[in-house]
Amino acid sequence: MSAKPLKTFGLASAAFLLALESPALAISLFEQPRYAALLVDTGTGEVLYSRQADAERYPASITKVMTLYLVFERLAAGQLRFDEPVTLSARAAAQRPSKLGLPAGERLTVDQAIRALATKSANDVALALAEHLAGSEARFAELMTLRARQLGMARTRFVNPHGLPDPRQVTTARDIATLSLALLRDFPQYYGYFQQQQFVFGGRVFPNHNHLLRTMPGVDGIKTGYTAAAGYTLAASAVRDGRRLVAVVLGGPSRTARDGNVESLLASGFAVLAARARGQRTQVADLLAEPGDLNDAVLSALVEQGSSGPPNASLP
Repeated sequence: MSAKPLKTFGLASAAFLLALESPALAISLFEQPRYAALLVDTGTGEVLYSRQADAERYPASITKVMTLYLVFERLAAGQLRFDEPVTLSARAAAQRPSKLGLPAGERLTVDQAIRALATKSANDVALALAEHLAGSEARFAELMTLRARQLGMARTRFVNPHGLPDPRQVTTARDIATLSLALLRDFPQYYGYFQQQQFVFGGRVFPNHNHLLRTMPGVDGIKTGYTAAAGYTLAASAVRDGRRLVAVVLGGPSRTARDGNVESLLASGFAVLAARARGQRTQVADLLAEPGDLNDAVLSALVEQGSSGPPNASLP
């Protein structure tokens, strides 16, 4: 199976910037050292914004999008049932939070397991699903990496199904965007799992970790993540006026900063599309008060110089 390539289009600086419905309090994180981001129009594959999109980063719990992609493959092929029981092994039960906290030997259905990953981001359930589908974590991780390559995720490697820290498990913002687009394209019938506000299990209510589902109109998925090494990560999708965008942010310094940046990217992206419809030309970076048509190397140099003194006029 092949993924639609992401296309990058250079845009001129905005002559009509003040005429745009600019997102209020747009938040930029491009000076954060671990920051990487990409904003893409799912209908065209056009990249509307990119910062360090091919730099190696840790995915944290966004990993579970690939875990669920493989689950959805089995369901669509009739090789897995929603009511099929999944048993937690002792190793799965021992995983670190976030988790449901079920004891070894406890069972839940495939449907419940999917909901636990999409909302609570349960690490114990992610490993239980991996063992159920492939027999072992190592074999499932091999399948994850193989599918990543087939989808065009050239710089991603998986060694576990949940995203807990491992220096070998790496990705890029571009690869996560590619995965997000593939899931939307290949399994629209299952995408509703990522829209759940909460998951009820064993008499407990687990709210979805994706706060933008509740705070930004149009957002309908997909997955958050956090580890100390990765920072705060989020892939989010939103629809407005019949257009769908996917934003990926990795390496956010806090949950609120990450969420604010993703919201700003999405809102700015929709504003740019609306401006184009009126014959105006601008770019997302303009709305974030960032340098626009500069490559990442120049941006990094500007950031470094900004912290040590005035910019060097000889920079290209």
